[in-house]
Amino acid sequence: MQNAHITAPPRQFLPKDFTVTTWDALQPYFETLQNREINSKADLEQWLADLSELEAVISEDACWRQIRMTRDTADKSFEEAFTYFCMEIQPKLQPYADALNRKLLASPHKDQLDEQLYFTYLRNVKKQVQLFNEQNIPIQAELSVMAQQFGVISGAMTINVNGQEYTLQQAAKFLENPDRNLREEVFTKTNTRRLQDKEKLDELYSTLVVKRHQVALNAGYENYRDYKFVELGRFEYTKEDCFQFHTAIKEHILPLVRQSLERQRMKLGLDELRPWDGDAEPAGTVPLEPFKSGEEMISKSIECFNELRPFFGECLSVMKDMGRLDLDSRKNKAPGGYNCPLAETGVPFIFMNAAGQMKDLTTMVHEGGHAVHSFLSHPLKLSAFKEYPMEIAEVASMSMELFTMDHWHIFFDKPEELRRAKLQQLERAITIFPWIATIDKFQHWIYEHPQHTTEERTTAWTRILDEFSPGNVNWEGFEHFRASSWQRQLHLFEVPFYYIEYGIAQLGAIAMWKQYKENPEQALDNYEKALSLGYTKALRELYTAAGIRFDFSPEYVKELAGFVQEEINKIV
Repeated sequence: MQNAHITAPPRQFLPKDFTVTTWDALQPYFETLQNREINSKADLEQWLADLSELEAVISEDACWRQIRMTRDTADKSFEEAFTYFCMEIQPKLQPYADALNRKLLASPHKDQLDEQLYFTYLRNVKKQVQLFNEQNIPIQAELSVMAQQFGVISGAMTINVNGQEYTLQQAAKFLENPDRNLREEVFTKTNTRRLQDKEKLDELYSTLVVKRHQVALNAGYENYRDYKFVELGRFEYTKEDCFQFHTAIKEHILPLVRQSLERQRMKLGLDELRPWDGDAEPAGTVPLEPFKSGEEMISKSIECFNELRPFFGECLSVMKDMGRLDLDSRKNKAPGGYNCPLAETGVPFIFMNAAGQMKDLTTMVHEGGHAVHSFLSHPLKLSAFKEYPMEIAEVASMSMELFTMDHWHIFFDKPEELRRAKLQQLERAITIFPWIATIDKFQHWIYEHPQHTTEERTTAWTRILDEFSPGNVNWEGFEHFRASSWQRQLHLFEVPFYYIEYGIAQLGAIAMWKQYKENPEQALDNYEKALSLGYTKALRELYTAAGIRFDFSPEYVKELAGFVQEEINKIV
């Protein structure tokens, strides 16, 4: 029986009251590890445990700096604390981290470690040694700081609707309103506000691309894409597999997206769809409102998770009790949502921008799935065992979106509203694929052409966007908004190349849900089993433990998309 009431293990290496302040305070612990003799397997295991403890304390400190900064982008002290870590601590510990990696690989006792348990860890250490380059340390420090500027710029964006100020996340709820004129007004105001910072974001992105390309060259790679594939640990698929995925989306998903949009057009009784019509409800239909406040959302989410499996609800309850939730949208809060694992204490932090919409429910259960993953992997012996790849992390979150649907009556007490909510979720499971392919293909182009101009980037974006567009939404007169629409994607700025994982994992989540429909308890057992493994198994083995295939071939995409379409047809 799993227990969500986890605690940080007592420190054995660092003093109990030690906190990360300066590099001078940290350095002696790295030197101790660097100079310690390792004369046996037991010595090595103790050395690894002490290194893991040190890594966990530093990681959690860095995470809290980022959490505080995203919660309040206007407080310069939070930004300064984060910048200090990136510029003054991280660069100085990297050479030590590399030296410790090399010490581990040089130890003859490493061959006595349990090969099954340590295979992925040692593979990752070899990768880090392969990528390490002294010249990149100051550049990577700059990149960490610069990437956060996206949140600062975006967090300050607001518009006025009916005389009231809204963040762009809050204003998005008006795009569900039956009043088409209001929707167009909000769409126009939102995108006009984004355009005010277009040049600033263009300049920021161009600088990020140039610096990232230099990192790749310094490490001996032709371009940043090839470098990043290694850094992300994409051991089990290639860029050619990504291109195959793009093709599969065009062939097997776009026709289903066209059908979905055609249903939306008919539902609204329109001659044609415009960009502000995609989320709208017809006159007389109130937009779905699963909750009215962040407080109500978390209490309902706990109840929902409890019904699915009590341990899942317990995870959210513990987070609530520990103050590890920040859910409501507000001014000067960075955009987006995330679950941040906290390596030492184990209980993660969920951040999001809820405004009472259906998509907020999806975000909450999605991040809740990530949180469950954090809880399940916490008992693993080393911090590195818990640094699982995103292709399984997103299966944890996206599967939870689908698993919980059977319990959404907690959010919607009217059968018709529940039907609409499930239909929206299933349609989204299909309609997100083209955007994933668009963002991924765009990034391949960006880093294959690192010297591109802003104009060339816009042309490439528009061409790729057209390639994955269903073609039945009329953008006439608003093409200028569409041409810079990539700027709203946080991942491009903050976590480059992290995006196709959502597509790979969505296929995995659909396969998990298919398994759940056939045998709910077995599927949930497999889910827990796979997530409990952290990254002690290779990616394909993690998928096998979950009872699914690691596969994103056109044939598999077609098979799973067909299954979702059948389920949609049952609801429609």
